[in-house]
Amino acid sequence: MRAVTLESPGHFRAATLPDPPPPGKGEALVRIHRVGVCGTDYHAFKGEQPFFAYPRILGHEVSVEVLAVGPDVDGVTAGSHGALRPYFADGTCPACRHGTPNCCLNINVFGVHSDGGMREMAIVPASYVHCATTLSFEQLALVEPLAIGAHAVTRAHLAAGERTLVIGAGPIGLAITQFAMLAEAQVIIMDISPQRLAFCQRQWPAITSLDARGDALAALQQVAGDDLPTAVFDATGSPASMLSAFSYVGHGGRLIFAGFHQGDVTFHDPTFHSHEMTLLGSRNALGQDFQRIIAAMEAGQIEISPWITHRATLETVADVFPQWLDPASGIIKGLIAL
Repeated sequence: MRAVTLESPGHFRAATLPDPPPPGKGEALVRIHRVGVCGTDYHAFKGEQPFFAYPRILGHEVSVEVLAVGPDVDGVTAGSHGALRPYFADGTCPACRHGTPNCCLNINVFGVHSDGGMREMAIVPASYVHCATTLSFEQLALVEPLAIGAHAVTRAHLAAGERTLVIGAGPIGLAITQFAMLAEAQVIIMDISPQRLAFCQRQWPAITSLDARGDALAALQQVAGDDLPTAVFDATGSPASMLSAFSYVGHGGRLIFAGFHQGDVTFHDPTFHSHEMTLLGSRNALGQDFQRIIAAMEAGQIEISPWITHRATLETVADVFPQWLDPASGIIKGLIAL
């Protein structure tokens, strides 16, 4: 089968690999149709991805067609189409026993800790395939990034009408915005890219967009005055942005870190305590997040086709991938067809 391997930072290699064996107990053999590209893949390409070893087949945002299933598989059959939940948990560690398999101590992320979706076929745990009946493979490939945002919004317990700030208008910030709006929150989105802010305004005319290139707090106060947002999501992964986010949270509010930074993040403790602030982390997503998203997409509540701005194939990805790292490309979401 065809595959593309990231041999080392900055270097893809086309490969021909043996077809997978028949699926075993609890497994499914899947044909991979689309692969979304995200920040994790870009960091790996640049050599900046932690918990990563080369060579590696990238790709964890995938849509699949089930070709065969092994023994003891329920709910997934040959011919099923679905989105893969790529965070494989051991099911036995303390995190799994406490109901948070997204934080599994021995987590195996498809395309990060083990080879991922930039290949024609793979063997995966069948219970991690979330099936749909009406969605296209392109739609299914976007379920995983949507799930990251949906899980963060679930963590925040937004109330209808609650003033909410989303920092970062990349795919995760867009996903958070989408589900905050479904929760009927009053959404403000902040970014340093005029192009991405313009995209948000076209996608959701009702939201307020703020340019963060100047005094971001002053811009926010022009909109909110002293009544700052009580839910603030940072989806940037930038330590400077994450530090600044503490100053945007209203009294009694929550700050949710949906982005990831490899190092330390510090904050001013008097501000944190005087506001009686709650700090939340959000990692990966759960099966119920995937199921909820597929149901919402099939009901027509989420329109994500404008998010797909760039496309490639396995044959062209090595050439176009470096271009997608350039913010000037205008990329929102790149998708690879197999």
